[in-house]
Amino acid sequence: MMEKPEILYTAEATVVGGRAGRGRTSDGRLDVELDVPAEMGGSGGPGTNPEQLFAVGYAACFQSALQRIAAGRRLDLSGTKITARVGIGTLKTGGFGLQAALDLDAPELDRQQGFDLMARAHEACPYSRATRGNIDVTLTVGGAVADRQAA
Repeated sequence: MMEKPEILYTAEATVVGGRAGRGRTSDGRLDVELDVPAEMGGSGGPGTNPEQLFAVGYAACFQSALQRIAAGRRLDLSGTKITARVGIGTLKTGGFGLQAALDLDAPELDRQQGFDLMARAHEACPYSRATRGNIDVTLTVGGAVADRQAA
């Protein structure tokens, strides 16, 4: 049975019009126009899309997990960044599926420290927990793939 968290905060958003509509959070802090990318047969208009929003959320959550772990080891992650790439494509079984890649740019760390932090953050990050076993996630440091892939 899945462990249920004690909820501390709940985000609420409403979308009208699906991928080519508009999305807004209940508190009004986020109000975005949505457009389907041209690569997916859409207009490729000025609006964002669910994959971009997911990439920003995943990168922010993942970097916070990295920072917590690094602080416990007295490692300074100032000046580092996480780049998330979220891809969507067709599945052989039909429909669409996602994949993600997270890259750590941490010039002050050696590559092995970076890989270790990435693996530990992948265990701790709520987004990583939610995606585990559901989508492929690749972890890289400075564009280099770790010896072992994330699950």
